[in-house]
Amino acid sequence: MKLEELSAFEIGTLVNSKKIAPTQVVEYFLDRIEKRNASISAFVYIKKEYALSKAKELEERLSKNEYCGPFAGVPFALKDFLPNKIGWQSSCGGVKCLVSIDECNSIFCEAMEKAGGIAIGKTNAPSYGFRGTTDNKMYGATSTPFNLKYNSGGSSGGSAAAVADGLVPIAEGGDAGGSIRIPANFCNLFGFKAGVGTIPAVHRPDAWSASHPLCFNGCLTKTVTDSAILLNFMSGENKRDPFSLPKTHDFYKELENTPKNLKIAFTEDFGLFEVEDEIRKTIRNAAEKFRKLGCTVEEYKFNFNHTANTLSELWCKGITIDCALDLNHKKNQGVDYLKDHANDFPEEFIYWKEIVDKLGIEDLYEFNLARTDVLDQFENAFEKYDLIISPISCVSAIPNKTDRNTKGPESINGKKIESLIGWTQTFLANFAGYPAASIPADLSRENVPIGMQIIGPRHNDLLVLQASRLYEKFFPWSDYYKIPLERDV
Repeated sequence: MKLEELSAFEIGTLVNSKKIAPTQVVEYFLDRIEKRNASISAFVYIKKEYALSKAKELEERLSKNEYCGPFAGVPFALKDFLPNKIGWQSSCGGVKCLVSIDECNSIFCEAMEKAGGIAIGKTNAPSYGFRGTTDNKMYGATSTPFNLKYNSGGSSGGSAAAVADGLVPIAEGGDAGGSIRIPANFCNLFGFKAGVGTIPAVHRPDAWSASHPLCFNGCLTKTVTDSAILLNFMSGENKRDPFSLPKTHDFYKELENTPKNLKIAFTEDFGLFEVEDEIRKTIRNAAEKFRKLGCTVEEYKFNFNHTANTLSELWCKGITIDCALDLNHKKNQGVDYLKDHANDFPEEFIYWKEIVDKLGIEDLYEFNLARTDVLDQFENAFEKYDLIISPISCVSAIPNKTDRNTKGPESINGKKIESLIGWTQTFLANFAGYPAASIPADLSRENVPIGMQIIGPRHNDLLVLQASRLYEKFFPWSDYYKIPLERDV
C-alpha cells in the first residue's frame, strides 16, 4: 500500500519496526506536496531542510533501538494562524501586516513531537480564522481535493485539504465555531473538537481569552484511531488554564469499548437552520446506520429561544472580541493596523470589529443569555439521550470565488442567513463547550463529501470517539479517498 493511503499510526508502526526510514517517509511526502499542492493551495510554505534534519535525528535514535513514539517519522502540518512553532512564521490567516515569528509552540505541535512526528510546513487559513471557509488576500482559496471548484471549508481548510489529498497523514486544526469539523466535513476526514477542559490552552495576558466562544486546539485525520492517539498526548491538566481537567482516560485503549444500547437524539436542523434537501436526506440515512448497530435513534425537537441568525451573529461578535482587543491595544501603543493596512483585512472583519468596539454591558448580557439557551437545550436532550447527531453543514458545497473572499451562502431555501458561519450547525457546541466530531457520511452530487456531527455530553469526549469509531468500523469511509488520490495533477 502507498504511504498516502496509510494512517499516521500505520506509518509510525512501520518506522518503529525499521521497515521504512524516517527520511524516506519525509522525502515521499515532500515529493507529493511539490507535485500536488499547487492545485489545491493547502500549504503556504514548507520547511524541507528542517524536516529532513529531524528525520535524520530520528534515524539515529532508531539505530539505538529506541521506540520513537506512535507517530514516529510522521510528517505533520501546522495551521498558519496562531503561533504554533517557535521560530517559524505566522500570518494570522493571510493578513500581510500581521506576519510575525512564532514565540511559542501550540499544544498540537508539542504533542505531535512527543509522539514522534516531524513538522513539515504550515497550511492555509482565513484571516483570524473568522469564517467557515478558507480564503484570504495573501494566499487565496483552498479547494477540497474531491472537487477543485469548491472550498475545503474552514478555518482549518488548508490542513484538511492536505490530509485528504495525502500530502501529510495528520494536520493541526483549531475550532472556535466549527473550524475543525467544517473542513473535515468537506474533505472526508474525521475532525474531533474536544470538550472544555480536556485539552489545556494557556493564554496570556488574559487566561480566559479563548472562552467567548470556547476555542480548542486539535487535529484533522483520516481515522478515528489517529485522533484518539493524539488526544492522549494533548489532554491533561495545566493549572495555568482555568478550565483544564485531569486526564481520566486512555482514549486509544478504550476506543473500542463503546457502551451498548446507546440512545441517540437525531435532528436535521436543531429547529433553527435552513438546510438543503440533499443534506437532510444524506444525514438521515447516515443516522439510520447507527440503528443497524444496535443504537436507539429518535428524532428530537429542540426549542431554542433564539433564532439561527441571532445566534450566528452573536458568534461573530464573540469571536471578534479578542482580535479587536489585540488591535486596539496595538493602536494604543502607536501601531494602527486598520488605519495603515486596512486593505490587508477582509471587509467582514472590519465590519464586525466596528460593532464590537461599541458593545456595552447589555450586549454582553445578551451574549451570555444565548449561551445559556444553548446550554439548557443541550442539557434537556442529554437528560434523555447519550449523544446528539446532526448535519455539519447546511449546504453540500461552497464554490470558490476569485476575489480572495470566499464565504458561505447568503441565503438557503430563499431565506437570508449569516454568510460567515450561519450555514453550519457546529458553532452551538462551542458556546457551551461540548465535545463534538465530524464523521464522513457520503458524497454529494458534486462529489464533495458530506459530514455528520456527533455531539456528546460535557466532559465525555471518550463517548464521541467511541461512537465515531463504531460507525467507522462498520461503515468505513476510506474508499472515498480514491477520488482525490487518483485525480490528475
